[in-house]
Amino acid sequence: MKVAVVKEGAPGERRVALAPDAVHRLAPAGVDVLVESGAGDGAWFPDSAYAEAGATIVSRDELLAAADVIVMVGKPDAELLPALRAGQAVFGMLAPLTDPELAKDLAGKGVTAVSLDGLPRTLSRAQQMDALTSQSNVAGYKAVLVAATTFGRFFPLLITAAGTARPAKLLVLGAGVAGLQAIGTARRLGAVVSGYDVRPSSKSEVESLGATFLELTSVASAAGEGGYARELTEEERRAQQAELSGHIAAHDVVITTAQVPGRRPPLLVTEDTVKAMTAGSVIVDMAASALGGNVAGSVPGDQIVTENGVTVIGAPNLPSTVPTAASSAYSRNMTALLLHMTSDGNLTIDPADDIAAGVVIAHDGRVIHPGTAALLGEDGQGDDGQGDGQGDGQGDGQGDGQGDGQGDDDEGGAASA
Repeated sequence: MKVAVVKEGAPGERRVALAPDAVHRLAPAGVDVLVESGAGDGAWFPDSAYAEAGATIVSRDELLAAADVIVMVGKPDAELLPALRAGQAVFGMLAPLTDPELAKDLAGKGVTAVSLDGLPRTLSRAQQMDALTSQSNVAGYKAVLVAATTFGRFFPLLITAAGTARPAKLLVLGAGVAGLQAIGTARRLGAVVSGYDVRPSSKSEVESLGATFLELTSVASAAGEGGYARELTEEERRAQQAELSGHIAAHDVVITTAQVPGRRPPLLVTEDTVKAMTAGSVIVDMAASALGGNVAGSVPGDQIVTENGVTVIGAPNLPSTVPTAASSAYSRNMTALLLHMTSDGNLTIDPADDIAAGVVIAHDGRVIHPGTAALLGEDGQGDDGQGDGQGDGQGDGQGDGQGDGQGDDDEGGAASA
């Protein structure tokens, strides 16, 4: 089986789906790795590193002609999609709950679509394949560095001959993977850190990192299935926003991580709350996306300064800004999934397998993921007119890793992946 690594086409995307060390791991399973020339450049993996590991460096045209499986970080772009052929498989963070039309297009072309953001995260044997978690870790770490760079004062308490600098007060909204990594990183930088999550079980995790858990009286437990938080009702959300407002205004830095798979992220920081913050405060919205964000006025990929001097940073794809570490982690996830789905040197699709049922979105000309098929409003038929099959539900996220693989797959209310 020939597995091909393509160069990512999304603007600003520097990650690569497989690192050079994956070549050795895949070889015993009968997998030959093809790498598009320059695919790893953004993550500082030169073609020579892949060649030394045993991969074959090829052009895009050669890759598409020979590949059985194409692996990527994001989704096929407008240039790659038409070049795919029936019988091939595409592995990536395809975000089918956000972009179900892509699944339909792939099914119509007879391409098998495998989306790592659909992995059943409660299965212990799937942990090595969990790209959402690995990318969320990177995102949570980088979010704090972005905030520290933007913030006009020190994070730690400093006592010097020139005076004493008080430590920054930082609040993380969402204590999933990204949130906990952000809390730990901020603590290491010396900030006074608080964390909030709608899941009561998160309290011990937040406190284990030396942070203070913020408890709200207006919102009951919102623990959901599969480790996610359930989506709050409109009444619960209004009460949450009102009570959070005073706490947010008392902090210098706020990092938000909450997302709902395939839906608009919950609004946690309202316009009035931003206005109540002091000049120089910084907010990093890790949920900022085309669907919206956790912070009123945040713009994905942009940094704005409000009239009252608050900097709001829309940071939807932080893992790409730490490309080597993020790619290495994603590569291990991808390798583990490929090995799980490979038998006798061939890709094996077994709908009865819990892992395959979660990640296989389209196969044999049909959209077989029920959640995606439901969003299409039909039987999940491809352009060839074939019907749809059945699959398993899927969790999503960016990342914190953020749907794009920011790794964060977060939840409703104020919870992160």
